[in-house]
Amino acid sequence: MAPLLKDELDIVIPTIRNLDFLEMWRPFFQPYHLIIVQDGDPAKTIKVPDGFDYELYNRNDINRILGPRSSCISFKDSACRCFGYMVSKKKYIFTIDDDCFVAKDPSGKDIDALAKHIQNLLCPSTPLFFNTLYDPYAEGADFVRGYPFSLREGVPTAVSHGLWLNIPDYDAPTQLVKPRERNGRYVDAVMTIPKGTLFPMCGMNLAFRRDLIGPAMYFGLMGDGQPIGRYDDMWAGWCVKVICDHLGLGVKTGLPYIWHSKASNPFVNLKKEYKGIFWQEDIIPFFQAVTLSKDCDTVQKCYIALSQQVREKLGKIDPYFGKLADAMVTWIEAWDMLNSSSKEADANGNAKGK
Repeated sequence: MAPLLKDELDIVIPTIRNLDFLEMWRPFFQPYHLIIVQDGDPAKTIKVPDGFDYELYNRNDINRILGPRSSCISFKDSACRCFGYMVSKKKYIFTIDDDCFVAKDPSGKDIDALAKHIQNLLCPSTPLFFNTLYDPYAEGADFVRGYPFSLREGVPTAVSHGLWLNIPDYDAPTQLVKPRERNGRYVDAVMTIPKGTLFPMCGMNLAFRRDLIGPAMYFGLMGDGQPIGRYDDMWAGWCVKVICDHLGLGVKTGLPYIWHSKASNPFVNLKKEYKGIFWQEDIIPFFQAVTLSKDCDTVQKCYIALSQQVREKLGKIDPYFGKLADAMVTWIEAWDMLNSSSKEADANGNAKGK
């Protein structure tokens, strides 16, 4: 049997090192096309195991392809992965970090994380009414008594957010006070994040419908030359969730698990995060209060409207947010330059003329 979505999905991997970790993933990833985004020194040669179908982009390639608009792609930060989303031409994206290994379920069987993400994306979401038995479309589950029949069709799923065994995705202060904590809890559940609820999105085990939400999956300005790091995926997640809520799309979290193999240095992380830790106390209320007009009927229009509100409201906190708002606009310009020449996707993934 051919692998699911073999010709419709790209795997995007940001890296600064040889990709030996792919050997472990070979049974699951080999049939798919990989887009590798090399961060750091473009003169360094990244080795990819034999037998994988891939394209690799370094900073020189990004500058060549995007020209002056390459300024929106972060340097020396895994946020550079979103360049891979932009150059892909596929309907689905799965992105994973190079320190994420194959996890085992409680029975000891290897978890095919990609297959589970695909299953999540191909099933509807239920953001408008919470099902207490979690995902009603899962085998052995259904809608519970009292669930409105008018809402049981659900909405298209735009994002599948997976979790991690072993090293949890903690911020630096939590890492410092719990240096030996490991996650050994395998929770066999997938749930839709309710409409109006934000969440901290982690980019190391993530899949999404590029055709539905791709232009909003911008991982911001992080890393080299920026006052903040390690908020790239969370920034994208807040933007994506607000836009999904507006356009009637769903976001799922839970299965699948990967094995996160190594903890990053908490002191280095604290240096990257400390402004974000303060700023998020204003950023979260901002996203909770954001409204988008009915005219915002495509992801691109939503994202540009969001960038204007970022400039207006968050710009008062720090000049960085003015730069970020500019980069959000540049990102959309670059996306449109590389994709479907002046067409936008509506909430059903259909191309719309501007």
